[in-house]
Amino acid sequence: MPQLPDPVMWSIPAFVLLTVLELISYRIHPDDDAAAYAAKDTATSLSMGLGSLFFDFLWKIPIVAVYTVVYEFTPLRVPVLWWTIPLMLLAQDFFYYWQHRGHHVIRILWASHVVHHSSRKFNLSTALRQPWTGMTSWVFYLPMIACGVHPAALAFCSSLNLVYQFWIHTERIDKLPRAVESVLNTPSHHRVHHASQGGYLDRNFGGILIVWDRLFGSFAAEAERPVFGLTKNITTFNPLRVATHEYAAIARDVAAARTWRDRAGHLLRGPGWSPRGEEPAA
Repeated sequence: MPQLPDPVMWSIPAFVLLTVLELISYRIHPDDDAAAYAAKDTATSLSMGLGSLFFDFLWKIPIVAVYTVVYEFTPLRVPVLWWTIPLMLLAQDFFYYWQHRGHHVIRILWASHVVHHSSRKFNLSTALRQPWTGMTSWVFYLPMIACGVHPAALAFCSSLNLVYQFWIHTERIDKLPRAVESVLNTPSHHRVHHASQGGYLDRNFGGILIVWDRLFGSFAAEAERPVFGLTKNITTFNPLRVATHEYAAIARDVAAARTWRDRAGHLLRGPGWSPRGEEPAA
């Protein structure tokens, strides 16, 4: 197995530089319609990003152990070559789509992912607002390991996907040429994904490619200006509360539930589900 770099770690200086440049651009050319930057919000996003590096390292220990067992038991092997890496990245992007979609429609998974949507701003620092409970994603990629993809190759592809998604967290880039917008995930598509309007909710789950959303019926084009954040926004900048607030809400709902069916619903149904059909916002 060749040694593969960690694209995320290598990209951190670029992340910081581009975030600073975007912030300066708003100071030089303000946009009254854009969400722009706010000091406390940006500090929270940076804190969540730094914390995720630490917690992801911890979660990788059991995840790599499971992946290694599956990889050793499968007779299949996918070599890491110049022409197989794009194919593995394509497969990883496909499974990322389903992982991402699952984290929006299953509440216990949403409790992890909601962190990334908790800012009412949309800028490059928002891309760094990552969850501290990333152990909820690994199961979606087991098919790749079972097909003979080495865990290190999967980690490399996942990192490339994450690096790609950094630049699409901006309002500074308008819609791109139609050929690009038709195939790739772009800032326009991702603004829709982060919006809280009803018509934009649970849309545009793609990582690198937007074609999965077009194929599986979850695509929405940007029309009206997005309103960023949650349908019921949190009012804290405390990183620990940002990381855990939805888990606490689930615990309260489960404790108040009257039946096991309702308890399961609070865990496995969508974020807006309730036993009486009400819509408590996530």
